[in-house]
Amino acid sequence: MNISDWINALNTSMVSNDPSAVGALFTDGGFWRDFLALGWTLQTLEGRAQIEKFVAQTAKGAEFRADSLADADATEGFILFQTKQGRGRGFVRLEDGKCLTLLTVLEELKGHPLPLRERRRSGLMAEPDKGNWKEQFAAKTDAYAAGDDPYVLIVGGGQGGLALGARLEMQGVPYLIIDKHPKVGDQWRSRYKALTLHDPVWYDHMPYMPFPDFWPVFTPKDKMGDWLESYAHALELAIWTNTECHKAERAEDGTWRVTVDRDGQELTLRPTHLVMAVGNAGFPRVPEFEGQDDFAGTQLHSSQYKTGEGLQGKRVIIVGANNSAHDIAADLVQNGAQPVMIQRSSTLIVQQSTVTDVLLKPVFSQDAVDRGISTDLADLLLASTPLRLQERASKLTWENIRKSEAAFYDRLAATGFKLDFGEDGTGMMKYQRSASGYYFDVGACEMIMDGRIGIRSGVNIARLLSDGVELDTGEVIPADMIVYATGFGSMEEWVARLIDADTAKRVGKCWGYGSGTKGDAGPWEGELRNMWKPTAVEGLWFMGGNLAQARFYSNLVALQLKARFEGLLVEVVER
Repeated sequence: MNISDWINALNTSMVSNDPSAVGALFTDGGFWRDFLALGWTLQTLEGRAQIEKFVAQTAKGAEFRADSLADADATEGFILFQTKQGRGRGFVRLEDGKCLTLLTVLEELKGHPLPLRERRRSGLMAEPDKGNWKEQFAAKTDAYAAGDDPYVLIVGGGQGGLALGARLEMQGVPYLIIDKHPKVGDQWRSRYKALTLHDPVWYDHMPYMPFPDFWPVFTPKDKMGDWLESYAHALELAIWTNTECHKAERAEDGTWRVTVDRDGQELTLRPTHLVMAVGNAGFPRVPEFEGQDDFAGTQLHSSQYKTGEGLQGKRVIIVGANNSAHDIAADLVQNGAQPVMIQRSSTLIVQQSTVTDVLLKPVFSQDAVDRGISTDLADLLLASTPLRLQERASKLTWENIRKSEAAFYDRLAATGFKLDFGEDGTGMMKYQRSASGYYFDVGACEMIMDGRIGIRSGVNIARLLSDGVELDTGEVIPADMIVYATGFGSMEEWVARLIDADTAKRVGKCWGYGSGTKGDAGPWEGELRNMWKPTAVEGLWFMGGNLAQARFYSNLVALQLKARFEGLLVEVVER
């Protein structure tokens, strides 16, 4: 059976509301990854039993119909589909005539077209009494200071908050973004001087406004900050900078009461929906050691580190061995300092060439663009593989990487550096599990191998001395500065601080999918916990992740909010 025949059989079975017939179209271990198309949430159905149960709950009255975009005899390819409420795209993979994976992603709501292409605004002053463009733009945010309330309040103006704001702007949903920084983009500008993005440009486009063709492959952090500021202006986003959220509580009428400080003035906003877009981490995490108050030098968290300028000849101990630790160590070397990293547990090292030439090249590269794979299609291809199969594929990929790059890894291991390739050999699945435990190598590893960056692996700090640290091995390392590159707490910390501990407990863990590995305890969820979908607390949402995730998932969050804003029937059906 080819895709065309399979799609016809699926349509017939869905229209007749026959769950067993739909289930029979899948392999025994088949997957249906549904993003809002039928169940109004993000979920992966695994196996015929779950698929049949899902169809029994959603098919009746859904008016689901799909069409194949693949060649007639193809066994995998893109599809279009529509339901009573919307339209979308997806991807099908067949195995021996049955479906191994089906992806359905809702992309638009019927009757609510976006003001794009032929439907774009004219730009003429059709209503002169409302002022010119600049005055109308200012009035958008001034209204909220005057007492109007946004339907959606987005806390955080980084890539996630801005991407969601852009989607809501196009959807015509009243929203407001608030951010504590003085200017949009300061989240990036305020980080350490040497930082560049570790993902290539093709992976990092924002919605509606991709990077130009001359953009560097890896974006410097200040350039990224400036781009986000330009993005907010170009898309006319409603945003208050220099505004900090102090408290949020759920009112009896189903709205939120959010207390903010805007330029020193306390205001209360009453949105229906509250979106936490403060990143996929909590507050800086600093370990406690005996003698911490006795150390005569400087101690700071990696989030406070800016540059190694002025530290020539200084002895710096870096506690930690992931991205920030390596980047800071390399910056210190380049500024004449003498860094030593304390690696308490093993680290996955990913060479930058591995990212561009192996992991992302098939879908996010100039080669992919030249082969006709647009960013939208690349996003769908990435989403078309369920996490269960991503694990299997990633394990094979990393087995090959370990073999092909054995000389590099052997040299690094010879320094005493502790390597891992994921607890179960799945490499960068670490990102979706705990978002920690890895380093994208942009030069620091060579400095470790040639001795410019000192390394102590598999050890911990026993206590701090006035002029250094003593390790649990008894070794004493002199130091003028200690940098704690020890990461951040969880997203739930933001909920506990801004709302309360009970709400944080009700929401539960954010991020991770229940792989049963370190930092990602089971049970298996199949999708990232609480991200971009309804939570246990009505009206509370989470945006987080990298630029690619901000781009793709922002549309899904916006569609969920738009449907509720328009009063559409939204029945969340979970597996």
